[in-house]
Amino acid sequence: MVTIPEYYKGKNVLITGVTGFMGKVLLEKLLRSCPGIKAAYVLVRHKAGHAPQARIADMINCKLFDRVRDEQPDFAEKIVAVNSDLTLPELDLSTEDQETLADCINVVFHCAATIRFNEPLKDAMQLNVLATQKMVALAHRMKHLEVFLHVSTAYANCDRTLIEEVVYPPPVDYKKLIDSLEWMDEKLVSAMTPGLIGKRPNTYTYTKAMAEYLVQQECGNLNVAIIRPSIVGASWKEPFPGWIDNFNGPSGIFIAAGKGILRTMRASNNAVADLVPVDVVINTTLAAAWYSGSQRHTRPKSILVYNCTTGGINPFHWGEVEYCINMTFKTNPLEQAFRRPNVNLRSNPFTNQYWTTVSHTLPALLYDVYLRATGQKPRMMKTITRLHKAMMVLEYFTSHSWVWNTDNVTMLMNQMGCHKF
Repeated sequence: MVTIPEYYKGKNVLITGVTGFMGKVLLEKLLRSCPGIKAAYVLVRHKAGHAPQARIADMINCKLFDRVRDEQPDFAEKIVAVNSDLTLPELDLSTEDQETLADCINVVFHCAATIRFNEPLKDAMQLNVLATQKMVALAHRMKHLEVFLHVSTAYANCDRTLIEEVVYPPPVDYKKLIDSLEWMDEKLVSAMTPGLIGKRPNTYTYTKAMAEYLVQQECGNLNVAIIRPSIVGASWKEPFPGWIDNFNGPSGIFIAAGKGILRTMRASNNAVADLVPVDVVINTTLAAAWYSGSQRHTRPKSILVYNCTTGGINPFHWGEVEYCINMTFKTNPLEQAFRRPNVNLRSNPFTNQYWTTVSHTLPALLYDVYLRATGQKPRMMKTITRLHKAMMVLEYFTSHSWVWNTDNVTMLMNQMGCHKF
């Protein structure tokens, strides 16, 4: 087999969701580690008056791209920004752009999704399911497509305790649901949502499961691979340790703990904190596309699913997270901390509620009284309310454990063997 950089040499790659956390890291790694790549086409929409080209120019100006800038000063010439909106018919692509992509793309990385856990079902379906359907339809028109890689989530099937590397059928026929949502108003959809999502905690995991099934049903003869990362965190090594650009999920919680704002949190000490660094996910993604693409004539036709998780390989529990947070911020305190960092994880919801009132709400109220008295704008209750909303969304994931089968990821690692990446 050819090495990974050799495989991508001369290839035209299409990426969706490139302005997102994982999309940026994917683009950077691809351009830096596979310098022979011909071009990276990126689908970007107009936003707040900024054209796609301007948004990409702004994005690659950040610290993440410093290393590739040093190694390949002209890397930006390989990035082709294409005006597109995944929620609109035909992805809002011009006829000319559709033809260009159909003629030249070799590999598709579909990373775009809404990661807001409690997005209204209609919006989550629009971004996670219908956009995927349009991407698959576009992929069918690509004359030289070698692999279509779909980025899902390890929690798509979190209603199961054992999650294999297979696509599971969703409880509802996605075609019927798409048709129904077209005529239903928001109130009706909102009332039906709990019944539809069933044991899943939110619309995000529900629609991501549906998107996987849609890809399986509509891919036809396309060569497809699916990556399912768990909780994606800051980079481990590349392009440098600790890079992150958002406060979503656990990173926001960690910062709140470091600032001394977060003192109590509901979690099971023994539950596995399945955190995976973003560069590990991206390396797996690029390797999966390499394997499926270079083996496309000999490999089995079934879709290869990769559970990109750490719990089975290197388990880390929420109780250990508590210890690490407290020790890290005592050793390396953050500037302008509200209080001395000291977070406690509690599995009992009533105990947690008591300490939430005592350690969060009351101090925040008192601090806002002080701010008002000194002629400043009260802000701490607003911060605490936002923090509580974020924690409620995460509670399900910090209180449960799953077992993910990772045979395909192990196989991929073995296939890479001595291949330098």
